Amino acid sequence: MDSLISQARKAYHQNLLSNGVLTIDPQGIPSNADKSSRLSVDIARGITHILTAETHEKAVGQTSGAKFEQINMEFLLQTFPKLQNLRPGKWHIAKLGNRNAIKTSSFCQYEHLEYLNRLTKSDARLAASMGNDYMIAPDVVIFREPETDENINKGIFIVDADTGCLADIRKDFGGLPILHASISAKWTMRSDRAQNSRTEALGLIRNRKGRLPHIVVVTGEPMPSRLASLALGTGDIDCLYHFALYELIEAVKATGAEDSLELLDILVQGKRLKDISDLPLDLTV
Repeated sequence: MDSLISQARKAYHQNLLSNGVLTIDPQGIPSNADKSSRLSVDIARGITHILTAETHEKAVGQTSGAKFEQINMEFLLQTFPKLQNLRPGKWHIAKLGNRNAIKTSSFCQYEHLEYLNRLTKSDARLAASMGNDYMIAPDVVIFREPETDENINKGIFIVDADTGCLADIRKDFGGLPILHASISAKWTMRSDRAQNSRTEALGLIRNRKGRLPHIVVVTGEPMPSRLASLALGTGDIDCLYHFALYELIEAVKATGAEDSLELLDILVQGKRLKDISDLPLDLTV
């Protein structure tokens, strides 16, 4: 019998196939491949073969990106909230967007950004000097509701009205939701897209007040060299997660590309690249 996460991983891949994110065009090129690179096409074909993709028209890039975000959110909804024994709390998982009432400034670590936004809108010179580096819009977020004093004091009298009044976890003192994780979803990783993820991560790091949330990237990129452009090094993202790491390793082995296989091994052994199935467990830390 498959575990919860194994079942969710299979459903995740099926959603990518059935919703037109992972596709193969009439020329036999998978939707996550760079058609100008033979190695990229060969690796992507190997992955799609293992995942038994059906051949049909390639989805439009922007549509694929939006669907990829949605499917990643659904995978986390099916897994992370069920890990209460490891990470208790009242959790919410959502996509952020222009029409969403939830913004980065809705969370306690970034509530000051709304004030900055209002200032720059009313002062052109201030806007010109500050730019918009402080504006951050992760694809998918996980956040925790603050707890009431009644709930905190269950079992033992922990807090009162005199001390611990500035703690973010206390709802009774005006605590806002706490951003727990920022998940950037990049179906493919051309150089500009990789840098966008890094810029977003640095914005979250520099502009926070309080605890830094988990900052991760999920991708379907097949090329180890492009994965390395974002995964190598530390200081900005926690880790890069691949939508099908086990299948990627098999596909790279099948190409016989020793350099790519060696680079992939460095990323995996160095804990800079993991499988999508590792993500919900890592988020409990």
